[in-house]
Amino acid sequence: MTQQVLVLPGDGIGPEITAEALKVLEALKISDGLDIEMSEDLVGGAAYDVHGVPLADETMEKAKAADAVLLGAVGGYKWESLDISVRPEKGLLRLRSEMQLFANLRPAFLFPQLANASTLKPEVVAGLDILIVRELTGGIYFGQPRGIRTLENGERQGFNTYVYSESEIKRIAHVAFQAAMKRNKKLTSVDKANVLEVTELWREIVNQIAPEYPEVEVKHMYVDNAAMQLVLNPKQFDVMVTGNMFGDILSDEASMLTGSIGMLASASLDSNNKGMYEPSHGSAPDIAGKNLANPLATILSAAMMLRYSLNREDLAVKIEAAVGKVLDQGLRTGDIFSEGMTKVSCSEMGDAVVAAL
Repeated sequence: MTQQVLVLPGDGIGPEITAEALKVLEALKISDGLDIEMSEDLVGGAAYDVHGVPLADETMEKAKAADAVLLGAVGGYKWESLDISVRPEKGLLRLRSEMQLFANLRPAFLFPQLANASTLKPEVVAGLDILIVRELTGGIYFGQPRGIRTLENGERQGFNTYVYSESEIKRIAHVAFQAAMKRNKKLTSVDKANVLEVTELWREIVNQIAPEYPEVEVKHMYVDNAAMQLVLNPKQFDVMVTGNMFGDILSDEASMLTGSIGMLASASLDSNNKGMYEPSHGSAPDIAGKNLANPLATILSAAMMLRYSLNREDLAVKIEAAVGKVLDQGLRTGDIFSEGMTKVSCSEMGDAVVAAL
C-alpha cells in the first residue's frame, strides 16, 4: 500500500534543504520501487503569512493522517516581533504535542571524513557515535501555568512551570533503554536531581525501570557535568536520555562535535513509531535563498524516516552510504569545507547524493 508523506518545508533554508531530500526520495521511487506519495503544506512563518497562524487546522489534520512528516525548519527575523502565541515555533510545538511525538532521537554521528571539521581535536571526536533521547512533549516547554504577570509593586515577572509526571518519565526511559539494548548497552540519564525535585523523581523512575534491562549499564549525570563531559570526553557516551529543555541544549552541543549542525538528523516518534523528521538545525535566515545550505541533515532525516516509520531499513542504509560516498569524493558545503576539498552548493550536494545512490 502506498504510504503518505507530508512535507512541510517551512521557512528560511527549509524549502531549499527539503527540495534536496525530495530529490533523493524521488530517485528511490524510480530505482528501488519506494511506494510513497508526497504532498506539501505550510508551517511556521510561511503558514502565518497565509493563514494568520503558524499551523492551520487543516494542515494539522493532514499531519495526523500521514504515515510520516518531513519538516524543513521554522522561524526567522521577519516574524520575531509577533506575539509569542503565533510565532513560527508554535507551529512546531503544536505538531509535536498533537501528534504525541514524545520521543526525540538525535544521533550525533561523526562521519570519519569530517574528523577535521570539528573544533575539537580529531583524536577526541574520531569514532563519535552518540544517540540523545530527548523527552519532547513535557517539561518546562509545555508546563502550566506560564506567562508574564505584573506584581502588586508594578514589577513584571515571567514564570514557567517545570513538571513531569511518572508516566511521561517511564515511557521515555523505556525508549532509551530499548535503544541502548540495540547499541552498546550503556545509558546515561541526565538530570539536575541535586536542585530540582522534578529531576529527583526522574532519577528515581529511571532506577525503577533499570532492572527490566539488566544488560544495560546505567549512569546518572548532572546536566552541567554532562555538558562539560561532552566536550572533555564525548566518546564515553552511547545513549543519553534527558528531559525536554536539557535535551534541547545538549543535542545542539553534541551536534557541533561532529563538525557542523548541518550534518545532524532527528526523529520525533510516537508510541507506534509514527514520526516527524527534521534536521537538528534552524532556518538560518541569513543564508536563505542563496543555495548555500547543507542539505545532508535533511537527507539523513529522510533516511531516519525510512528506517523508523516506513519500514525500509534497506533504503535508509543506502542513503547513509551515499552520503558517505559523497564525502569521500571531497564534496563539501561551506559549513564543512576545508582546504583541499571541493565546495559545492546546496543543490549540487543533493545532486551528488542522488548520483551516489
